Amino acid sequence: MVYEMTAAVLYGKEDLRLERMAIPRPAPGELIVRVGAALTCGTDLKVYRRGYHAMMLKPPIPFGHELAGVVAKVGKGVTSFHEGDRVVALNSAPCDTCFFCRHGQQNLCEHLLFNNGAYAEYIRIPARIVEKNTLLIPDGVPFEHAALTEPLACVVHGLEETGARHGDTMVVIGAGPIGLMFMHVAELAGLRVIAVVKRDDQVSTARLFGAREVVQISTVDDAVAATRALTSAARGADAVVEAVATPLTWEWAVDMVRKGGMVNFFGGPPSGTRVSLDTNRLHYGDITLKASFHHTPAACRSAFDLIASGRFKCAEAITGRVSLEQVPEAFARMLTRTGGSREIKTAVVPEGAPR
Repeated sequence: MVYEMTAAVLYGKEDLRLERMAIPRPAPGELIVRVGAALTCGTDLKVYRRGYHAMMLKPPIPFGHELAGVVAKVGKGVTSFHEGDRVVALNSAPCDTCFFCRHGQQNLCEHLLFNNGAYAEYIRIPARIVEKNTLLIPDGVPFEHAALTEPLACVVHGLEETGARHGDTMVVIGAGPIGLMFMHVAELAGLRVIAVVKRDDQVSTARLFGAREVVQISTVDDAVAATRALTSAARGADAVVEAVATPLTWEWAVDMVRKGGMVNFFGGPPSGTRVSLDTNRLHYGDITLKASFHHTPAACRSAFDLIASGRFKCAEAITGRVSLEQVPEAFARMLTRTGGSREIKTAVVPEGAPR
């Protein structure tokens, strides 16, 4: 019988190590999941670059948070899941009792419980996540597709908070994994999407994920003017989503939205970052500014339904696969972008992982 597993452990800035450790055992209410697939994530890359995340983790700690797999062990008292079940376990769960939870803002829960350790052969799922944010995967849905639930849930939550309606025009600034997901979910919701991108390869990728028009900033003199020119009477978009996380793109977002429109600052710059906004335009333009964070259990279920239904382009979002042993190398490559042009999500598949 095997009692040890391999896991990727973050020790600090750009210090990710493979280690052998004991396979966790479930406490009452918990599950042990054998990982079928875990996905790389922009947040994980940011944490790898900085060496920590104030809310989600403090090193040294097992790394990774987007996963799906098979229940290997069931803790005492668990009745909703059984050994052999295919599941996706989200990376957090709210308490549902604090001020914010009682006000319908579970993403801001004062006691939000996070879970990390997806880049491993096995992962322990805390009881609260088992109870509130673990879902059975239907037959026929690959693990790597189901693992998209967490980032997609953040996007679903963010889109809902823009208040955008069928037929509206939405600008999405940025064509990283989150930006592309925003484009696709907006398209599926019946919105006209304009993408603002940087690189050549992002033009075709943005179109693949639902952008009707694309502005490539390196080919225009004024990205704001070029984007507004694609909207009715050049008045600006009904909603703008910023998914780059720089002061410049935050300012662009405000300049690209129409009067009475909504800006969602989804990309989070580093702590202490400051931006300059035209207060006259904000006030007399009656512009709403919103910043979305994380997800809720309801958004997780909506995202999972999109995946399970086959409507979301999961296969197109998975552009690479690596073994667990290749995870440190994969993150080093992501940091320098030496792995190729169109990289979106990489699936980490442990050797002998369930299918």
